[in-house]
Amino acid sequence: MTPSQNEILNAPALEKPILESIAVSKHFHSETGLFQRKKPPVQAVNEVSLAVRRGETLALVGESGSGKSTLGRVLLNLLKPTAGDVIYEGRNLGNLSADKLRQVRRDLQIIFQDPFASLNPRMNVESIIGEPIWLHRDDSRSARQEKVAELLRTVGLAPEHGSRFPHEFSGGQRQRIGIARALASEPRLILGDEPVSALDVSVQAQVVNLLEDLKHQFGLTLLIVAHGLAVIRHMSDRVAVMYLGEIVELAPVNALFETPFHPYTQALMAAVPVSHPDLRRPRPLLGGDMPSPSKPPSGCRFHTRCPHAKPLCRDLKPTFETVDAGRQVACHYWREIANAGAGSLIVPTPSAAYSQRLNLFKSHQALSLESQP
Repeated sequence: MTPSQNEILNAPALEKPILESIAVSKHFHSETGLFQRKKPPVQAVNEVSLAVRRGETLALVGESGSGKSTLGRVLLNLLKPTAGDVIYEGRNLGNLSADKLRQVRRDLQIIFQDPFASLNPRMNVESIIGEPIWLHRDDSRSARQEKVAELLRTVGLAPEHGSRFPHEFSGGQRQRIGIARALASEPRLILGDEPVSALDVSVQAQVVNLLEDLKHQFGLTLLIVAHGLAVIRHMSDRVAVMYLGEIVELAPVNALFETPFHPYTQALMAAVPVSHPDLRRPRPLLGGDMPSPSKPPSGCRFHTRCPHAKPLCRDLKPTFETVDAGRQVACHYWREIANAGAGSLIVPTPSAAYSQRLNLFKSHQALSLESQP
C-alpha cells in the first residue's frame, strides 16, 4: 500500500530514505588533442545532497542544462559520480560488487524521454519487455510470456501486441511499452526522465495518470525529471528546483507553487502561460542566458541573472537553509524577497481542458477494470 501524500510530507526526518545522494558531483572532461589546450570540465552536478522518501513522487525541475537528468542517472548508478556517495537502502552503491550491484539494478529502473530512440527496432515488444525478466528472474519461457502479457494489459495494451515491432506503434504506445519494460523487473523506484515531454499534449494526460495508478498499484517510489510545471503540480509530492548543477529550492509541491521563495523558482513560475488576463503579473526580470557549466559564476551561481543580486551573492555561496519542515532554500535574501511580496505569484493550476482529459481517462480506466473478469 502506497503512503498518502500527507504521510509522506509528515514523515519523520529520521526515517531512512530509500535513495539518497550525499554531496554528489558529476563532472565531464572533454577529450583534447596533442596540441590543444586542456578545457575545464563541465560541472553538470555540483555537491548535491538529496533524499528520496519511500513512496513519494519527487520531481526535479529546471531549465535545459540545469543538470536534472544527469543527477537522476547518477542516483540510478547509470553514471558514476565524480565525488560524493549514492546510498540505496543504507548501502553505498560505489562500494558494491558487480553481483550486488546487479541485484540493486533490479530495484532501480528508468523510463527514458524519447520513446522512439529507447526501444530496439530489431526486437519485438515481447522480447523488449521480456529481457529484464530473463536477466533478473529465472522464469521459464512460458512464464515469461504470461508475465509480458500481464504487463501489456497493465499499461493499457493488448497481449497480441507482443509480436509487433516498435515502429508499428504511436509515441504514446511506445512510451507505454517503455513503462512495461521498467515494471518487468518488479522495481521499487522508477526514474522518469522527461517521460511525457516527447508526446502530444492529448497523450500526456493518459501517461501521467498511468504512472500515478501504477505507483499506487505496485507501491512504487517515483523520481520525475520534467520541465512541464502543470504535470509536476498534478502528480508530485515534493519538488527540487535545480539551476546550473545545484538545487536552489526544495519544498512540498503546494507550498512551492503558492509561495516560491528563490528568485529562480519565481522566474520559472512567472514563465507559465496564464490564460486569464486578471491573473497576469509582472514577470521577474531574468536577463541573459544560463552561464556555461564549465565556467560557473562564483558565489551564488544564479547571481548573474538574479534581479535581487547584491555583492554578497557574488562573493559567498549561500547555504541550503531549512525554512520549515520539509522546505529548504539556498538564497541569502529570500526573507527580504518574500516580505517584499516577490514570492506571492499567481501560478495557474492545470487548465480545464487538461484536467478534463485526466478525469476522463481515469473514468475510462475505472470502467475497464470493472469490466474485467
